[in-house]
Amino acid sequence: MKIKIKHLGPIRQAEFIPGDLTLICGANNTGKTYATYALFGFLDVWRRMLKIRIENKTIETLLGNGVVHIDLKNYLNKAGDILQQGCQNYTKILPKIFSASEEYFKETQFQVLPDIKTLSVSAAFERKIQATNAELFSLSKSENSMDLVVSLLTDKEKIQFPTDVLKEIITDVVNEIIFGQFFPKPFIASAERTGVAIFRKGLNFARNRLLKEISQDDKNIDPMKLLFNVYQDYALPVESNVDFIRQLETVAKKRSFIAENHPDVLNDFSDIIGGKYSVTRNDELYFYPKGKRIRLTMDESSSAVRSLLDIRFYLHHVARQGDLLIVDDPELNLHPKNQRRIARLFARLVNLGIKVFITTHSDYIVKELNTLIMLNHDKPHLKQIAQEEGYKENELISDDKIKVYIAEEALIKLDGNKRKSRCQTLTAAHIDPELGIEARSFDTTINRMNRIQEAVVWG
Repeated sequence: MKIKIKHLGPIRQAEFIPGDLTLICGANNTGKTYATYALFGFLDVWRRMLKIRIENKTIETLLGNGVVHIDLKNYLNKAGDILQQGCQNYTKILPKIFSASEEYFKETQFQVLPDIKTLSVSAAFERKIQATNAELFSLSKSENSMDLVVSLLTDKEKIQFPTDVLKEIITDVVNEIIFGQFFPKPFIASAERTGVAIFRKGLNFARNRLLKEISQDDKNIDPMKLLFNVYQDYALPVESNVDFIRQLETVAKKRSFIAENHPDVLNDFSDIIGGKYSVTRNDELYFYPKGKRIRLTMDESSSAVRSLLDIRFYLHHVARQGDLLIVDDPELNLHPKNQRRIARLFARLVNLGIKVFITTHSDYIVKELNTLIMLNHDKPHLKQIAQEEGYKENELISDDKIKVYIAEEALIKLDGNKRKSRCQTLTAAHIDPELGIEARSFDTTINRMNRIQEAVVWG
């Protein structure tokens, strides 16, 4: 899946292909977060952007006969056009995704270009729609079939859904069958997560919006209009992060496939943070340091404990194979030793089937990934080194699973221009299976520091 962007924040023009593990490196204010937030936003709202037309006749047949058959081939043939229009629809709402002025996005273009040729709808599908304790209707498709069958499971007189709602439900299923294979479910840990961990109870966006409106001088308030009016005070990724942290009591009732099948991952994570988190029935959040008989609130805990909070709860309670875990600056507040360990954790998650996408300024993370790449070869001396240094086989990763991009100024051909122009873009970094990632964004700075220190020491 290729992502193409133009005129997005500092980025003039760029394209990138996310891998199983994707890194965007670069200096501050070079567009890393813009690219990351735009990708998260699309993966979060794509179902509402891709407009699939469901005819009124389809709903009439369903309600009249109790069943209707929908030929998916009609939508499959139009998949490219549907996706292109969906990207245009998404570009129009980027000001809301970033909670910024429309002025900043007047020339922005955002495109998602999956390989439509690989599109397949051969898998079986089944979903049932319920209301209270009653099943209302089902949507199903047999394996290798193009026929989506929508069936009523109750008397049509009991169906209270408006026609538009029925269309939306069917549209969502058709989108899921055709395009869901391309777009993983995203989870983001934004750079604001450390503060969110402390102030999570006070960050009730919905309540704050209501109080803000009610406190206005104009007392002629329409409650329904107020309820459904949309206010966005923060960028969507930040709001998503905050909402997750605020709902930890509910989140903690679930168990992920990692908690069920790979508890050793969670144990290693506890070693990184030096303890465990716990949420009480009263929604109080505590951290229990390992080997100590004390409990700490988030404002009493270290910044490292706060910065890894949402990632730990995601892994323990929410994570699914096929997800995309996005982490903005995973090195926040972490000692170099733990930056190396978090890099090994990411490689391990990739090997378990979770895609990982990070922005980073950490040379330690990049160099540790290099080590994991270099050790991932069937050579006796490499196996010996891995064993002596405590590397596990499930932490090693092949170079073809990693994509690295440098946010920088570079000479590129702009669309429609024959000559190259210097502009802000994302440049793919070379990854060697023997030597790892060539991250010149860091190497230039490190080499300069070394040169200065050598000059100081040796004259």
